[in-house]
Amino acid sequence: MSEPIDLDALPNDFLWGTATSAYQIEGAVAEDGRSPSIWDTFSHTPGKVDNDDHGDEACDHYHRWREDIALMKRLGTDAYRLSVAWPRIVPGGDGPVNARGLDFYDKLIDALLDEGITPSVTLYHWDLPQVLQDRGGWPERATAEHFAAYSAVVAERLGDRVQHWTTLNEPLCSAWIGHLEGRMAPGLTDLTAAVRASYHLLLGHGLATQAIRAAVPGAQVGIVNNLAHVEAASDRPEDIAAARRMDGHSNRWWLDPVHGRGFPADMLEVYGVELPERAGDLETMAQPLDWLGLNYYFPSTIADDATGPAPRARMVPRPGVHRTGMDWEVDAAGMEALLLRLTNEYGARKIYVTENGSAYPDVVRPDGTVDDPERTAYLEQHLAAVANAVRKGAPVAGYFAWSLLDNFEWAYGYDKRFGLVHVDYRTQTRTIKGSGHRYAGIIGDHRGRARRAA
Repeated sequence: MSEPIDLDALPNDFLWGTATSAYQIEGAVAEDGRSPSIWDTFSHTPGKVDNDDHGDEACDHYHRWREDIALMKRLGTDAYRLSVAWPRIVPGGDGPVNARGLDFYDKLIDALLDEGITPSVTLYHWDLPQVLQDRGGWPERATAEHFAAYSAVVAERLGDRVQHWTTLNEPLCSAWIGHLEGRMAPGLTDLTAAVRASYHLLLGHGLATQAIRAAVPGAQVGIVNNLAHVEAASDRPEDIAAARRMDGHSNRWWLDPVHGRGFPADMLEVYGVELPERAGDLETMAQPLDWLGLNYYFPSTIADDATGPAPRARMVPRPGVHRTGMDWEVDAAGMEALLLRLTNEYGARKIYVTENGSAYPDVVRPDGTVDDPERTAYLEQHLAAVANAVRKGAPVAGYFAWSLLDNFEWAYGYDKRFGLVHVDYRTQTRTIKGSGHRYAGIIGDHRGRARRAA
């Protein structure tokens, strides 16, 4: 069931947006000088992605971006979170810059601004140039340094028009799922490589933050984490300890270093891997943040898994809880709790919900419309949770629905649809779903209230 949304709780200048990422929507993987990324390699490796899907065409956003901006206008959004594809800008990973790649994002930013839509640019959403992976990838320190140099190139080109910058999207996925679990690119199952990758991702965040600020005076720089609201499956001491380890694995490992607390000592013991630390690294990681980004989809109920891999904890399903088409539990209270934790425990001064959404098996009606009441209810419940958190003191400044479009959903391929807009992948026809129309209505209601309060 949905829940009333206290729109009066939200700031008058609250940003309403949608989010996407380059590899999931752009396609055109071999056009205008772009080189392969680790996701091109991974998705073309048989058996790695459901149905052996890949992002070669995806939503063809590279050619249809004008149409997609028009969809944003129809939804009434005033912000758009996009990612820049590193292989389009620096195809060699380091070295020469590809002017045609920069030109694409240059035109996209101008068109967004012409329509009154604020661009929020993410510099890394998992598409590491394959040439850098061939040289060791994120487990190597040089990758963090190359990331900072690439970030400087993009900031220098777009920074006269873009103020809102994200260094990394969900570094947990890059490190843990990509290097420890093997379910995402580059597909490794190596704890040492995963810990080293996590370290260099956060170092890259710090170096890129410095590079952006050097290029863009007044830039608003943040990092986006997918965090877990963790609860123990029982009151058994073993489950409570496992929940603590999972909190360290999913949350504290990523939050503590960027807040100047270093890496959690208990997790260093759990992993048993020596960090590749050099003098000054922790200070670099802890560059002051202008904002924090929260990606939230589902809660985590955790039981002990004494013989399993680090962190020796496993998620257990709760009976009777509604689940999405991803088999993820729906619990908006978890997002409210995380927003308050970021506020009270980490002192966040500004928070954006940078991703939040749900996948369900949509049905296109004979008249071409798409009604998706479960996604609509999910949206309403989580926006209500945002408003509740704001009422309790969380400085939430905006919400970006995941996603603008149905897209390539990583290892799940094209079967899992998160979009507010349906995409027919055969024809590339876009259709705003019922949830998209509902989102537009919520945005309009809030704007009306803000005007009356002004």
